[in-house]
Amino acid sequence: MNAVTEKQNRLKERLQSLDSVAVAFSGGVDSSFLLKSAQDALGDRVIAVTGSSLSFPRRELDAARGFASAHGIRHFVVESEELAVDGFADNPPNRCYLCKKGLFAKITALAESMNAGQTVEASNLDDEGDYRPGLQALAELGIVSPLREARLTKADIRALSKAMGLATWDKPSFACLASRFPYGERIDAGHLRRVDAAEQFLLDLGMRQVRVRFHDQGRLARIEADEKGFALMSDSEIRQRMCARFQELGFVYIALDLQGYRTGSMNKTLAGEHRSE
Repeated sequence: MNAVTEKQNRLKERLQSLDSVAVAFSGGVDSSFLLKSAQDALGDRVIAVTGSSLSFPRRELDAARGFASAHGIRHFVVESEELAVDGFADNPPNRCYLCKKGLFAKITALAESMNAGQTVEASNLDDEGDYRPGLQALAELGIVSPLREARLTKADIRALSKAMGLATWDKPSFACLASRFPYGERIDAGHLRRVDAAEQFLLDLGMRQVRVRFHDQGRLARIEADEKGFALMSDSEIRQRMCARFQELGFVYIALDLQGYRTGSMNKTLAGEHRSE
């Protein structure tokens, strides 16, 4: 038995020990794997719960609904508009804590109403290597993180998802749209819609792993892309279409980040006590 299989077995044993669960389900790689693993371990004693807000694009909500439906899992959507959370719009360094505390309180309340014994979520071992204030909120609310407990990494989860035949195994990583804003730069509904529209445009062009970072109150859009994105942007016609669309959305300057796509790039601006090692 290899190490990854051992981790998967630990995950199954942990899920079975919970008896029934509500899975916080975004439709991404990790939560899709956790949801299907929970169904395999617990059968119909599993529900999926997704938070709906302006920071969660419609395409992601539709994908979550499609996955749950395809696997015959009961799926619920809770309204979780982060902009209504006190202090969130100011975009402080603990923004993710404020969001998670509000969202998971709602998920837990729904779980209790449906007699789901425990709320679980899909952070993995790699999440311990970056600044993740949301993990504190999970601990305070008693949320269980089975993937982290089983020591599963993102690479493990993708490999196991592929072996299980899950369509999400190679889905690009996604983080809520609020992560596109530098800490301290105020977030509002209009800003979120602009970022969503800009990223949707790039995805429609054929890009896969991409972020549009929002700077200088929306005057500057900084695009992070993978190699496929870089290749597409080498075409002058595509660049012209991008510029035209971004200017329609109100951006004055459109920049390509030469470092490309990477997680947590906004955390580089934080003081040392908030940054990962």
